[in-house]
Amino acid sequence: MLILEVLFYSFVIVVVIQVLYYGVLFGSFAFSKSENTTNKSLPISVIICAKNEAENIKKILPYLLKQDYPTFEIVLINDSSNDNTLEVFETFATKHYNIKIVDVKNIEAFWGNKKYALSLGIKAAKYNNLLFTDADCQPISNQWIKEMSSHFSNKNTIVLGYGAYNKIKNSLLNSLIRFETLLTATQYFSYAKIGLPYMGVGRNLAYHRDEFFKTNGFIKHMKIRSGDDDLFINEAANAKNTSICYSKNSFTTSFPKTTYKDWYKQKRRHISTANHYKFKHRFLLATFYITQVLFWLLGITLLITTFLWPFVLGLIILRFLIQYLSLGFSAKKLNELDTILLLPILEIILIVLQFSIFITNQISKPNYWK
Repeated sequence: MLILEVLFYSFVIVVVIQVLYYGVLFGSFAFSKSENTTNKSLPISVIICAKNEAENIKKILPYLLKQDYPTFEIVLINDSSNDNTLEVFETFATKHYNIKIVDVKNIEAFWGNKKYALSLGIKAAKYNNLLFTDADCQPISNQWIKEMSSHFSNKNTIVLGYGAYNKIKNSLLNSLIRFETLLTATQYFSYAKIGLPYMGVGRNLAYHRDEFFKTNGFIKHMKIRSGDDDLFINEAANAKNTSICYSKNSFTTSFPKTTYKDWYKQKRRHISTANHYKFKHRFLLATFYITQVLFWLLGITLLITTFLWPFVLGLIILRFLIQYLSLGFSAKKLNELDTILLLPILEIILIVLQFSIFITNQISKPNYWK
């Protein structure tokens, strides 16, 4: 009986923490209104680093070149590709004056290091305002540059955007990938809203080049081959210099992985960088995950034993209500409402997979850039 009482009161604490995360922390983004923006048409350098992405580049460059924006260049970085990526770059460059090519050759000190290639591209950019996306990402509108750049100001020198994944009907994996993307975006947007920005995604990210030089670029984590986006933001972003952009015309989209094996490998790379976040961010993220796990374990255990089951059931309903409201409003903002329909199932699968990835990463290090 004593054990069940301890489990019950532990469950109460867990539910309170989860309600605070979903209702208060995530609610800072979910229930917020759009931030005010400027209408200045700042010159922008769009930067794309590509390694063996010839086919993707052929698809996305036409969309980038059609952006409705007065002054921008596209900096294309060929990171020692083995295919005809460079030739594709050159073909487009002969037809469009605002394309700049940076051809990076491997050197022994930075062999296969994307951060080295990106550093060269950033230094070669003509303008101070930099906008990043990946070689397999496509802006969903011709207002992408305008929307993202509108959040720059004298104070805001870092802009966090949203990189979505294309929807595939009747695919549980696709729903899982987009749910995880929604949850991650809800977290980094929310933390930024309360003045604790901790990450951004390279699929849709903007910052001033001055911020890059202030932190000496990627030098502090150059040996960690992943994290050119989140580790940089974790170091450079703060409450005063960071803004978020989530208007639908500002989204980029890309094709998600289509097999669990490929997605698992991708998430291993992403999760491995979290070990290098600042302690306060690691603590807050770990607390959220641990209480997620305990919510399910303790809740199911107490229901099976029927110990004070009306109170347990009430706490479960309360947590789900706050969770659905918070993630529901976030999903509406980010155009991911359909993922909410399978929320409990997707949450359980994601918890199990994240635990599996954590254990796997302790045993062996994941591979990074192609």
